Amino acid sequence: MDVAINYSRSEMEAAETVEAARSRGARAEAYRADVAKEDQVAAMVNGVVRTFGRLDILVSNAGTTTFCAFEDLDGVSEADWDAILGVNVKGAWFCARHAAPHLRARGAGHLITVSSTAGLITFGSSIPYCVSKAALIHLTRCLAKALAPEVQVNSVAPGYLDTRWGRRFGEEGTRGFVTRSALRRAPTVEDVAQQVLTLVSGTSSTGQVYVIDAGLTLTL
Repeated sequence: MDVAINYSRSEMEAAETVEAARSRGARAEAYRADVAKEDQVAAMVNGVVRTFGRLDILVSNAGTTTFCAFEDLDGVSEADWDAILGVNVKGAWFCARHAAPHLRARGAGHLITVSSTAGLITFGSSIPYCVSKAALIHLTRCLAKALAPEVQVNSVAPGYLDTRWGRRFGEEGTRGFVTRSALRRAPTVEDVAQQVLTLVSGTSSTGQVYVIDAGLTLTL
């Protein structure tokens, strides 16, 4: 596949990802866009299609959050709600809307949203984050109905992942997640990527949510 990478602030990491894809023989380019801004999304999608000539798969992976205990209702500001819903929900909607004509064009497109177990249970970094991911899951189902039969729309819902971001919980926090998970391990980005590849290789799944959490939510 050719690969188009979107970023808003992480230009260096996006460039590294482009080089990693190119080193494996793929054509790859990075595009800067804040997905919460529809005009920037439109420009990004148009740029991708101009460069590569088509768009077959969209992985809607942008996300943001704030950390606030659920019981601290005064700790979440209106700006927090706007930022989180802007990226996590409106951003996915903008990307889907502008990608849809291209995904439909060949009758076999795929749209994958990256939601979270926080959208399925009452556990996560904050109430706005959990609500945003629940909304994204329902948006996924609605889009699956709206874009059928030309486009399959599914979601992958990771829990705790062994990533740079996840390691902010520290070794003790990571051990806690691993100990509580049914499979006694921390899923990785590669686990999520493998599920995405499985979905975009299939022909009969749409409107579904695939949890990748090593069974952590079974124990919460």
